[in-house]
Amino acid sequence: MIDTLIAGLLHGNIYALIAVGMSLIFGVTHVANFAHGSIFAIGTMLGWFLGAQLGWGIIPTLAAVIVITSLLGWIISVLVVGPLAQGPPIAALLATIAVAMILDALSQVIFTPVTRKFPELLPTHNLQLGGVHFGTSSVVMLIVTIVSMAALWAFLRFGKLGQAIRATAQDSDSAKQVGIPVERIRHLSFIIASGLGGMAGIFMGLFNSTINPSTGAIAGLTAFVAATIGGLGSMPGAVLGGLLLGVTEAFGVYFLGGSYRDIIIFGALVLILLLRPAGLVGKKLAIETEPMTRTFLGGTRPIQLPWFGNLALIAGLAFIPILFGPQMGSVIAGVGTQVFAYAIAAIGLTIIAGGTGQIILGQAGAVAMGAYGSALLSVHYGWPFLVTIIAGALIAAVICSILIFPAWKLSGHYVAIATIGVGFITVALLKVLEPITRGVNGVYGIPYPAIFGLQITDIRGIYWVNLVLMGITLLLVTKIMASHLGKTISSIGADPVAAASLGIRVTGYKGLAYAISAFFAGLAGALLAHQYTYIEPGQFDLNMSTVLLAIIVLGGLRSPLGAVLGAIILLGVPELLRTIFEDITWFVSIFPHARIIVYGLTLILIIRFRPQGLFQRS
Repeated sequence: MIDTLIAGLLHGNIYALIAVGMSLIFGVTHVANFAHGSIFAIGTMLGWFLGAQLGWGIIPTLAAVIVITSLLGWIISVLVVGPLAQGPPIAALLATIAVAMILDALSQVIFTPVTRKFPELLPTHNLQLGGVHFGTSSVVMLIVTIVSMAALWAFLRFGKLGQAIRATAQDSDSAKQVGIPVERIRHLSFIIASGLGGMAGIFMGLFNSTINPSTGAIAGLTAFVAATIGGLGSMPGAVLGGLLLGVTEAFGVYFLGGSYRDIIIFGALVLILLLRPAGLVGKKLAIETEPMTRTFLGGTRPIQLPWFGNLALIAGLAFIPILFGPQMGSVIAGVGTQVFAYAIAAIGLTIIAGGTGQIILGQAGAVAMGAYGSALLSVHYGWPFLVTIIAGALIAAVICSILIFPAWKLSGHYVAIATIGVGFITVALLKVLEPITRGVNGVYGIPYPAIFGLQITDIRGIYWVNLVLMGITLLLVTKIMASHLGKTISSIGADPVAAASLGIRVTGYKGLAYAISAFFAGLAGALLAHQYTYIEPGQFDLNMSTVLLAIIVLGGLRSPLGAVLGAIILLGVPELLRTIFEDITWFVSIFPHARIIVYGLTLILIIRFRPQGLFQRS
């Protein structure tokens, strides 16, 4: 047992180093910087390159990584977060998610997505305590953490710039009035935090011994959980949260197994948000209620087509595979099946995001539940296709609504953060419920769509099935948003306080809007399951959630039609290019990463210059 405790403290020490940077940025800017994990991962890969490829020692490697990652943090602050400083924090939060997408993809292009051994810049297994083997690297890491925290405390307490950081964190407007250069102070917080993140990346490499460029996302999210547990904005809280999370994770995995890791980590996130959103050390909420109106919804109306216009759009899309001949038509149909499935999920997402103004960052969980519900009913019980996809959608709506319902009592973008945890928990449940879901092995042998006894295996037939269901979804969501229910939901997005004063049960209607959105996400998942014929939990990752988010931000949060057009632009066009140029080896090799970079850049540009979306009008 003591061995598990020591291992947890060692791992928690790394979380603490990353979490301190997150808390520093949050304390000064009130921005949850989701790009911090990507900077941490870049620090790991730079440490590998400098140590393994160039043969540098620990001191020059640490110095170079701290300088480079600090510079990267400054660039992010100046180019991405700084211009959004006057807007609501949710805009900057979304922008940092986009930056994370870009950095992770660029890292995989530069370093290649290969797992490799991290150089032993310091001994990693030369010491032993109880039954735990560790090395000088772990001792140095602990000393570095203590020294870094002491130096940071002294800097913030006694340094002139440190005092300016504290003043900005307490009240940026008052800080401006007394002559503090608030913008430069915010940049400085990113510089310091990113340097700490890069340094943590090196120690993570030494601790794990094997690395790859994709480690940033989960490490960053785990550190964010640690910072939230301790109290966002609190440096001592970040250290406390990191150590507690490391120990909790170690004992949880010891007793339950590695499959429960995400449930433990993100369950802790949701639990602390529900019980004490300000964290164990925090004294008050750092973010108050913040409707999305001023960011993405205010003063705009979605572009809508009359009923015959929507019918003409669907008819035009139906004829495309025929017009381009058998070969090219099949290619277009293959791309279209995926586009329409994502469009269905995105259309549903406009109800909760465009109606109540609440961003959802974990919608992949609902897609996964719908996919598994439909697949298992088809494979185990032989239910017909049309019945299973509706049942899968209902399963997604019910289970996801139950999981997320307690989070509606939160305010600001704490709800959005909670949805990340719920999304991870949902997918993790699919791994641990192995007797039902087959765990990480996935579900195979899922039948192709069959309607009235006719099985549809031709790709163009599946294209038309998905298109018809997308058209029905577009019609239903448009009708819902125009109904009394839709107007009631929209009033919450316009002003939740005024809506509550009129007797509208804000929490209840948010839950209902989310349930409807989860239903359509589940429907999309069911279609994907019968299209792929094999599914496994790894398909429903954070990237899926961010792509859905990018689609509706591009099209306009209020616009169901914009969700369709956004899916065509973000998914259809790039995927079609990949298929056309599939014989060009270098293009195919970089395409997955280039597409993610395009998604991220698009999201940043839309947030910065057209936050209401392309398909909304003033």
